Amino acid sequence: MDFYLTALLQGLCLSGIALGIYISMKIFNIPDITTDGSYTLGGAVTGMLLSNHLPTGIVLPIVIIAGGLAGIFTGLIHTKLKINPLLSGILVMTGLYSINLSIMGRSNIPLLNYKTLFDSFHFIADLNLNSLVILLLIATLLILLIGYILKSDYGITMRATGNSEKMVSALGVNIDRIKIVGLGFANALTAVSGFLMTQFQGFADINMGIGIVIVGLGSVIIADTFINWMNINSIWTSLILVCLGAILFQLVLAFTLSIGVDPTLLKLITALFVLSIVSLPRLNLIRN
Repeated sequence: MDFYLTALLQGLCLSGIALGIYISMKIFNIPDITTDGSYTLGGAVTGMLLSNHLPTGIVLPIVIIAGGLAGIFTGLIHTKLKINPLLSGILVMTGLYSINLSIMGRSNIPLLNYKTLFDSFHFIADLNLNSLVILLLIATLLILLIGYILKSDYGITMRATGNSEKMVSALGVNIDRIKIVGLGFANALTAVSGFLMTQFQGFADINMGIGIVIVGLGSVIIADTFINWMNINSIWTSLILVCLGAILFQLVLAFTLSIGVDPTLLKLITALFVLSIVSLPRLNLIRN
């Protein structure tokens, strides 16, 4: 049971990535690979600051700013230099590897002897259940914040930009600025996941972000499958399903390990799982 509870907690930690990729991929139709770098950036900044005894209340805003700047750079490269968004993300992600290593000063920062977010609040005596309450509160706050923004006038403009750039541009809206802000927002959310996961697992590692984009992508695809299946139009419900998608993704991986699959094959299993989710709607379409 603890095995699946850990998977649930990891899914909640990664809900920020899922929400960030939902914004970049579903709102702006931009495949943003910056995710791998900005996730590690969140972890690197968290590890470095916590190891210097800074409280999490100060660490979190710095992490958000750092992740936002990474997304802004991707947006600037894409919009101002007219470089393909996929390549823009790859360039920033590659550069972030060196930046993250410089921030950390070494490849790994253990946090076992430092006070983390999960040590700062005590709602329940059981440590795992206490972590669950904290992460549920954070996930709820993220959903409320993003939902409020997407329902605002600016959020509606963001959504319209993803649907029809030409129409929004014809209304006099600065498309480039919308994209830059959107990518900054998306990567700030991704960095928050790095912030949470680093404290949950008790260390920051320079390689923690390798392939993490597939986790966020899989979470969004799972949510999108349910959204299309149930014809959901509500932003709030969509955001909740995205977070549930992140949790389900981790539970599937936990089940895979629990039945005895070699952990060295986990990345392969992850790729095949995402492939099956992506292929399912198309297989149904071919069948019909």
